[in-house]
Order: sequence, then C-alpha cells, then structure tokens
Amino acid sequence: MSDSKLAGRKVAVLATDGFEQSELEKPVEALKAAGARVEVVSPKPGQIQGWEHQDKGRAVPVDRELASAQPADYDAIVLPGGVMNPDALRLEPKAIDFIRHFVTEKKPVAAICHGPWTLINAGGVEGREMTSWPSLEADLKNAGARWVDREVVVDQGLVTSRKPDDLPAFCAKMIEEFAEGRH
Repeated sequence: MSDSKLAGRKVAVLATDGFEQSELEKPVEALKAAGARVEVVSPKPGQIQGWEHQDKGRAVPVDRELASAQPADYDAIVLPGGVMNPDALRLEPKAIDFIRHFVTEKKPVAAICHGPWTLINAGGVEGREMTSWPSLEADLKNAGARWVDREVVVDQGLVTSRKPDDLPAFCAKMIEEFAEGRH
C-alpha cells in the first residue's frame, strides 16, 4: 500500500555500473511506496549492473541518461554506494555538476555507504555531520565533514548511512527529509 508523503515529488537516483544492489533498490521501493516519481539517472544508457557485495547482481534499467537529465527537474537525489559506482561517477564532470545542483540549491540528498564520495567532489561535505562506509572516514574528514559512526545521520536535508544493514533507518529518514523539501 502506498501513501502520499512524497506525492508530486520527483527523485533522481544517480548511479552507474557497480552500485550496491540493495542500496539502489530499497530506496527506490521506499520512495515509490511514499508516492514519489523516481528515475534512475546514469551516464550510460540502457541498463546498469548491480553488485551484491563481491558478487555480480542484477542489472537495473536506466530511466534517463545523464546527458539529457536536468537537475532542476528533480526535488531530491539518492546516491547509492558500492565501491565502483561512486568511484566512476567522481570521474564524470556532468555527474558532479548534477550533484552540485542539489547541494547549492539546498535540495535534499540521501547518500549511503560509498555514495558520499561523490559529495566530496561536488563540494557538499564541508561543515556537515555525516556518516559513510568506514573507509571513507578520512576522505570525508579531510574534505571538512564531521564524520560519526551512526546508523543514520541527518544534517539539514543531507541523509547519510553506513551500509546495507542501515537501510531501514536510512529510507525512513530519507522520506522524512524529502517530504520537508529544501533546507
């Protein structure tokens, strides 16, 4: 049963090959259940390959190629983890510009696991309290974030979590912050 907490809201899920399966699929399910329109946006067309930890997972269809996506058309963004996915996105200037729009416009952002890596490049971590997969702690601190080891952290519309086990708390706070809108 869906509710309408996010009715009328459009959310981008920015990802590419190598995303962590559950960190893309669970937030998409939660967002749709809350009434949001969700689009998987990727630098590559067609489909992107997921991973379940170290094993190849399922492919997910891409709804909109990054080249034709306009960040102003979206109310919020989700940045799933997986090591390969955010590492590849960090090398895509259009992906970083896309993310930067949400940061500068103070639109809600939800990033889990390795997803916050891209926020470093987009200038979205300085002075923010955040969490992530533990290996990003030094990167985030060096970029000016206040890193903490908690299941979910919310800082003015920025929702971060550490790992797939945190998805229930992450999804709940993501929906709450996305419903609030700009911060």
